[in-house]
Amino acid sequence: MKRILVVDDSATMRKMVIASLRDLPGFTFSEAANGLEAIEQMQNSPFDLMVLDLNMPDMHGLDVLRFVLSHPDYQATPIVILTTKGDPESKSEALSAGASCYLTKPFQPKSLAEQIQELVNLKLGFNVS
Repeated sequence: MKRILVVDDSATMRKMVIASLRDLPGFTFSEAANGLEAIEQMQNSPFDLMVLDLNMPDMHGLDVLRFVLSHPDYQATPIVILTTKGDPESKSEALSAGASCYLTKPFQPKSLAEQIQELVNLKLGFNVS
């Protein structure tokens, strides 16, 4: 089973993301309510993919992104940014920092699932179709 970590300070948003991805076979899901919790969970048990919000109270998502991708054990982890920040600068900064893709809220569940499937197929060599 492939593991996806959903990181967002909104419990409702975490549930919506997981509900959008439930139909993809071969995945289990975990949640983190903030960046520090996400890093702690990654260190305890690495994930195959992360869905990450940028705007969080304790640690900005870009800091989480940079930390995860700077660690040798996690640098190949696909990270999907899912945020309310739709400005070109935020998108450019996240993609330059190593994000695999950048989606804005509100999001289309089907689009998110397709992006995750594509990333998993390309980066992890795991076919979920």
